[in-house]
Formats: sequence, C-alpha cells, structure tokens
Amino acid sequence: MKRLIIPIIVLIILIGQSAFFVVNEAEQALVTEFGKPVGKIYTAGIHFKIPVIQDVNLFSKQILNWDADPNQIPTSDKKYIWVDTTARWRITDPLLFFTTVATERGAQSRLDDIIDSVVRDAVSGHLLTELVRGDDYEAPKDQQDTAADDAAANLDRELVGRDQVLKDLLAQAQLSTPEYGIELIDVQIKRINYVEQVRKRVYERMISERNKVAAQYRSEGEGEKADILGQMQKELKKISSESYRLAEEVRGDADAKATAIYATAYNQEPDFYRFLRTLESYQKTIGQNSRLILSTDNDYFNYLQQTTLK
Repeated sequence: MKRLIIPIIVLIILIGQSAFFVVNEAEQALVTEFGKPVGKIYTAGIHFKIPVIQDVNLFSKQILNWDADPNQIPTSDKKYIWVDTTARWRITDPLLFFTTVATERGAQSRLDDIIDSVVRDAVSGHLLTELVRGDDYEAPKDQQDTAADDAAANLDRELVGRDQVLKDLLAQAQLSTPEYGIELIDVQIKRINYVEQVRKRVYERMISERNKVAAQYRSEGEGEKADILGQMQKELKKISSESYRLAEEVRGDADAKATAIYATAYNQEPDFYRFLRTLESYQKTIGQNSRLILSTDNDYFNYLQQTTLK
C-alpha cells in the first residue's frame, strides 16, 4: 500500500492540474467533450473542465490580418493591372468558427475565396480611374479625362472614387463571413500597378509627356530670353544715343565758347592773334624732316620773311 500511495498522489495532482486552464484577456475558449462543443468562455481567468473527457480550444479575440497574393485583373476599360489586397478580421463566435473552419488557417483559406472573388468583381466592374482617385477628386478643366468620361458613359453611370469602391467591396464581402463566426472589419487595396507590358507603354507615354512639357518650358524660356535681350539692347541703344546727344551738346557748347573766346581775342589784338596762330601752324606743319616748296612771296612765310629782313 505504501508503494501505491505516491503514484496515486502524483496521478491525482496531474488530473487536478489538467482540470484547470487559463484564458487570458486576448483569448476566448470553446470547451468540447469528445469533440462535441459543450461551452463557450469569453472572460479571462482560471476555469474548470472535466479532466480527460473535455478539451479546451483557444481562439484569439484580437484583430487578425489577412493578406492576399497579388492578382492580375482587367478593369472595365480593359486595362490589365496587378491588385494587392489586405483585410482585417476577428472571431466573433468561437462555436460557429470551430464547427465551420476549425482553425485560423482554415479561416484564412475561406477568406481567400471570399475576398478574392469580391475584389475581382469590383475591379472588373469599375474603371481604372475610379480605383486610383479619391471621391472628392476633380480634374482641372484643361486636363479632363475624356477617355474615362466616354467609358463611364458607356457604363451608363457616374464615376465614383476609390473610397466608394472599397465600401461596396467590404459590404459585399461581409455578407458571406458571419456564417463562419467571423467579422470582416476592413478591406483595403494596398497597391495597384500595371502589368509589365502595359507599364512599359505607360512609362514611355509619361516620358513623352514630360519631354513635351520640358520642350514647352524651354521654348517659353527662349522667348523670355529673347524678349529680355531685346529690351536690354533697346535700353543700351537708348543710353548710348542719349550719351552721344549729351556729348555733342557739351562739345558744341565748348566749341561755341572757344570760338567766342577766339573772336574776343582776335578783336582785341588782331595782329598779335594772327601772329600766334601762324606760329602754331609752323609748329604743326614744319618738322625736322619737313620740306615745303612755296613761292617766296607766299603769305605763309610772311613773318619769317619779315624776321629775316630785319
């Protein structure tokens, strides 16, 4: 008996430990008996279950993330794009969740089917313009997207924005998730991009448009440059003309004053003035190697002749 007491005590302790389990604040529990659900536990703390007979399945209360693989989807205006989608969800009914999808991996797989289908329908039912612009976007009058407007006219409806597309997408997806004990909180498109072939054409078009704009700016710059240079040349000619006019006026006034001075001096001593002017003329015309051939009675040498005679 003494040999059996210790194993019996250990067995009782192990059974007692397995009878209690802990649920933390971020979890909810479902108790099953031989695989059949018998109770749900939403409150955190220590709880009791029948050892061996009952099992505990813990599920998260937190908001979980779902990410899809990027898909190639055509829009309603026949533009093929890559769409990368993400969503947030949580478990609201652990019993229904356990009986339908059992695990989070099963839920992820089911969400793949639901959200991918809804996203594909939403993208293929809208224009690319609607998927990338906001609801309050208004194109400038000189940049109206006539192609998008024509496509919208063919669809017989007004253009909507990305926010409205996502709202409709979420509402459509939420119709299918409650039956799995799941609440779909949000669906967002993380990234939209053209497929490789279309992307190259788009880049080429963007480069062409940027080159066109650059050429326009360059042409406008050349026009401004020519206008500035023209104005500069005009101002320079105006300044030069004004300076020349002032210089001629000053020179004319100086010549007039000089002439008046010469006239006054001449009137005071005509002979002396004539003598000085003649000497100045000798100095300017007769050099060391100069030769003049004149008649002896020429007036030019009148003073020289008088000096020689004296």
